[in-house]
Amino acid sequence: MSVVAIVLLGLFILLLVAVVGAYNKLVTLRNRFKNAFAQIDVQLKRRYDLIPNLIETVKGYMVHERATLEAVIQARNQAMSAGKAAAQNPADAGAVRELLGAENALAGTLGRLFALSEAYPDLKANQNMMKLTEELTSTENRISFARQAYNDAVTGYNTAREVFPSVLIAGMFNFTAAVLFEVEGSAHKEVPKVSFS
Repeated sequence: MSVVAIVLLGLFILLLVAVVGAYNKLVTLRNRFKNAFAQIDVQLKRRYDLIPNLIETVKGYMVHERATLEAVIQARNQAMSAGKAAAQNPADAGAVRELLGAENALAGTLGRLFALSEAYPDLKANQNMMKLTEELTSTENRISFARQAYNDAVTGYNTAREVFPSVLIAGMFNFTAAVLFEVEGSAHKEVPKVSFS
């Protein structure tokens, strides 16, 4: 075997090792962000399960707010449906964007429900309402932490698929960009105002 053949074989083996390494790294990072999405999904399902109890609690007090209650139920159902689609394949950017839109709509309707509940002192004092509000607050915090972990994993994956030589491997093996789970609207980005008066 000639020296040229040995050098070419060595370069081929080196190239093969680099391709396999880049591919395995992308698979690992994709699986990490899928796992991180699964953690968000668990918390979203927890919130979806709390909402019917919340509606039942406020229904007796907010007789004249039927449209708001129905909007919350409809937004919950849409978010659940979008969540199922996104959970099946968190790498599907379209499904994740649909979930983000549904989640933002649900957050908006829940915000309106809580704003209206302020006008009902008996409802605010109801033990079930206080417990459900506390549970929802805790769940929102968990969702926030899970969302941060997911976004960190997505950023790592997207960065890895965009750098050389991984960008070549990502293109060849269809590693598409993942979407960040970002909350829209000023209501979610502002710090809640607490009043003790």
